[in-house]
Amino acid sequence: MSLDIVVIGLSLSSSWGNGHATTYRALLRGLAAEGHRVLFLERDVPWYAENRDLSDPDFCRLEFYRGLDELAGRWADRIRGADAVIVGSYVPEGREVIDAVAALGPPLLAFYDIDTPVTLGLLDEGQEEFLAARQVPLFDLYFSFSGGEVLRHLEEVRGARAARALYCAVDPDRYHPVPGEPCWDLGYLGTYSPDRQPTLEALLIEPARRLPDRRFVVAGPSYPAGIDWPANVERIEHLAPGDHATFYSRQRYTLNVTRAAMRRMGWSPSVRLFEAAACATPVISDDWQGLDELFPDREAILIARETEDVVQALAGVSEEARAALGHAAQRRVLARHTGRARARELAEALQRQGAAAA
Repeated sequence: MSLDIVVIGLSLSSSWGNGHATTYRALLRGLAAEGHRVLFLERDVPWYAENRDLSDPDFCRLEFYRGLDELAGRWADRIRGADAVIVGSYVPEGREVIDAVAALGPPLLAFYDIDTPVTLGLLDEGQEEFLAARQVPLFDLYFSFSGGEVLRHLEEVRGARAARALYCAVDPDRYHPVPGEPCWDLGYLGTYSPDRQPTLEALLIEPARRLPDRRFVVAGPSYPAGIDWPANVERIEHLAPGDHATFYSRQRYTLNVTRAAMRRMGWSPSVRLFEAAACATPVISDDWQGLDELFPDREAILIARETEDVVQALAGVSEEARAALGHAAQRRVLARHTGRARARELAEALQRQGAAAA
C-alpha cells in the first residue's frame, strides 16, 4: 500500500554542518522508489538558506515554513490528511512543533530521532528545546538512530509506546567507488565537535605526527583556528555531498569518530560509516558496543582504541588485506543499509502501526 507521509525535519535542502540532510535524502529516495509520497517541511532559517545544495529534489516535495503559525496554518490540512506525520530531532522549536502537530490530530504521529543518545542526555539535563520528556509517550512510534538496549530504555524508562531502530542509510547510486589513485592514507569527514575532537587527536592528528611521510585530510566546517594541524594534514572547509564518493575513494582508509554520548550508549552507527563503506573504502573506527556486530572487527572494519592501532593499520596491513576490508564492508552495506532497505523498514512499521490502530 502506498503511503502519504509528511516529514518535518531539520534540513533536507542543506548538508552544511549536519548529517541529517544526507540521511533524509537516502531514506526519502528509498520511499519514492517504493512508491510512497513524501512532503518534507523545513524551517526556513538563514544558515541553511545560504548554504543549500538541494533546493528542488525529484524524489519528494520540499517546502519551507517561516514559523509555527505558518506550519500549523498553511499545512494543517496536509498534516491532518496524511497517513503518517514524522517529526525529526533537532527541528527548530521542536517542542512547540510537536505540540502543534499533535493538536492537529494526524492519524499516526511518529518521531525520528537521528540523535538519540544526545536527545536523552539533554532530557537528563532538563533541556527540552527539541523534545520534552512529557512528549515521548505522545508518539505512536519512536524511530531511533540507535538500537540495542536504547530501545528498551525508551520504552521502559522514557514511556515510548513503541520504539524501533531506524539506522541511517546510504544511497548506493551516489556513494560508490570512484576510479582513481589514492591521495591520502587516512581521512576524516565531519563537522567539528568538542566531544569528538580528543578522538580525532588520538586517531588521526597524532598518527600524522608519527608518520610524517604519510598524507592525511580532515574535511568539515567549524574547526577552531587554534588547532595545531601537522603539515601533512590537509584541511577542506566544506565538502558537498556530490563530492563525498570521490573523497572517500581517494583515501586508503577513512576514520569514523563517534560522539561521546553515542559511544556510551552504543548501537549508533553514523551515516558517514555507511557512506564510506558503500565506496569500499576501509574504515578505521573508535570502539562502541554493537559496532562489531554490524561490521566485524578485522573482517569488515578495523577498530582502533589508541594511536598505535592506527599507526599499525597504516604501516602494517598489506594492500590485499586492506582492500578486502573495504569490500567486506561494502557487501554488508549494500545488503542491509541502503536507503531503499531502510525505507521498507519504515513503511512496514508505519503500516503495521496503522493497521493496529484501525
